[in-house]
Parts: sequence; structure tokens; C-alpha cells
Amino acid sequence: MQTTVRKLGNSAGLIIPKAVLSQLGLSAGDAVDVRLEDGRLVLAPARPRRRAGWADASRKVAASGEDLAWPEFVNAGDDTLLW
Repeated sequence: MQTTVRKLGNSAGLIIPKAVLSQLGLSAGDAVDVRLEDGRLVLAPARPRRRAGWADASRKVAASGEDLAWPEFVNAGDDTLLW
């Protein structure tokens, strides 16, 4: 299957045929990873970054002022233990 590189402003782009998009599980507007391997252009669906959104979630928890300690998980007599 062939396609043509097209000019898009100062860049260039490819029209990806619908059948290929379908096989990749992609649709218009989806993010993709682009890399070169042995002189070939490789496109793959973008994977979410590990821990994506954790920083925002942490800020929300901190801003809520909730106590994050879970006292129900301590054992009776823990306060008398000697270390």
C-alpha cells in the first residue's frame, strides 16, 4: 500500500488509510509514537506514561486536608513495643 507525503504548513504529513488505522486501533486525533528503526518510520499507538496524573492527584489530596493515616491498621499494644 502506498501513500504520499503531503505538505502541511512548514511540516509534512501522511494520510493513513482507514484499514491501517483500524488494524492499529487508532482513529483521527489519537496520539502515536514515532521513531526510526533501520531507516524505517515506525508508528505505534501512544501508551500512557507510567504514573501519569499522579502529581495532580497528590496535589488534590494535599489540598483537601484529609488525614492520610490509617489508624485502623495498627495493632493493639503497638504503642508499648520497644524497638
